[in-house]
Amino acid sequence: MTNITPVILCGGSGTRLWPLSRKSFPKQFVPFIGNKSLLQLTLERVSLLSKNVICVASDEHRFLVADALQAANVQGTVLLEPVARNTAAAMAIAAIAMVAAKPEDLLLFCPSDHHIPDAAAFARVVQQGVAAAQAGAIVTFGITPTFPSTAYGYIRQGSARADGAFNVEGFTEKPAQHKAEALLLSGSALWNAGIFLCSAQTLLSALGQHAPDILQACQQAMASAAQDGNFVRPHVQAFEACRAESIDYAVMEHHANVAVLPFASAWSDVGSWNAVADLTPANPDGNRINGQGFALHANNTFVHAPHRPVVVLGTQDLLVIDTPDALLVAASSHVEQVKQVVARLDADNIAQSAQHRKVARPWGAYDSVDVGERHQVKRITVRPGAKLSLQMHHHRAEHWIVVKGTALVTKGDEQTLLTENQSTYIPLGIKHRLENPGKTDLELIEVQSGSYLGEDDIVRFEDTYGRTNS
Repeated sequence: MTNITPVILCGGSGTRLWPLSRKSFPKQFVPFIGNKSLLQLTLERVSLLSKNVICVASDEHRFLVADALQAANVQGTVLLEPVARNTAAAMAIAAIAMVAAKPEDLLLFCPSDHHIPDAAAFARVVQQGVAAAQAGAIVTFGITPTFPSTAYGYIRQGSARADGAFNVEGFTEKPAQHKAEALLLSGSALWNAGIFLCSAQTLLSALGQHAPDILQACQQAMASAAQDGNFVRPHVQAFEACRAESIDYAVMEHHANVAVLPFASAWSDVGSWNAVADLTPANPDGNRINGQGFALHANNTFVHAPHRPVVVLGTQDLLVIDTPDALLVAASSHVEQVKQVVARLDADNIAQSAQHRKVARPWGAYDSVDVGERHQVKRITVRPGAKLSLQMHHHRAEHWIVVKGTALVTKGDEQTLLTENQSTYIPLGIKHRLENPGKTDLELIEVQSGSYLGEDDIVRFEDTYGRTNS
């Protein structure tokens, strides 16, 4: 039986789903469905094919990927891109890694942020593509369209092949409405989901034929890659020199041997707030409510309110997305302009354009509860067995109050155990460290005070997670 290694492409900033998805915490990591992230659901889905995967992700998100792998109960190697270079480079470095490790395996390239509820149906259609992939084709999987979408690209399905798949006549990028309607009526057009099955050597040969500069840059980057446990870091300068281009433009639109298999099950790229709303069942008035939302005399209104009560009154065709530090209220007809909103906020240096109030860290997370001119209050959560770096601050002092669990505090040359309702003071300029020696989460309140409270006022002397000084 042919082994299939899934390759999960975890890049993308997800700005179309702001304010829930932001650069520091893109949509693939957001717990959208059943308190699971789209990445975790993707990993669980492909685990029906293999329990060993490759993830290609930003170095910034490496520990979010590691958490998702653990939650999905799969093993994985994580290739860390120092900069984003689109899907052609991401797929290339994965194929280069597999040629060296398991050249006989087929690679299944999947976006990390799509929702496919029927995992068994997905596994079956992938298996149907094995014969074509073994014969040297790049196999793509097209979604049977349900309406003339102008937001998706299309695959034009051609004649049947002897290996059970279909030839690809061509690709159509996001079409105008009349063109989308014509494609739907043709009966042979499929939505392009960006899912591919092929051998590593097939992909590398195609890149060598159609995008040799991308292949060469990626080969150079992987030749000097560094490995840290399950993390693999391509050479920074070599990878930065790579041209950024999608696999569709770099290879698929030019390659001769591309096959397609239709997939007629439910699928969503969760690419807009309308798509997110569609994942929630509607009530008789067409309202869709997540969390603590209330709709009165309203129609066709989506409310996402996980943190506090949000009431909509007399609204129609509206989307309301509430987070602890930013609120989006948008007409459902304008969701495609959310990226423009983020660009405007970014241009105005609004921190919420990219950062959440709650920030994930390899040891847990912190939530900035209150910020003033000379003080900041954070709620810090440290996972069992985890520890922060041994560090020092030049401009701030800190008070720590334990509210749950046990803290092992290093302060200068002293170590102290603190339990619930106990506290300690860290003066400015003192080396210190916080650890959780217990078996449950440690939660504490940190009160910072000083002339400068930025995250770059950290001098690290030792760090379990290999982070350098800020």
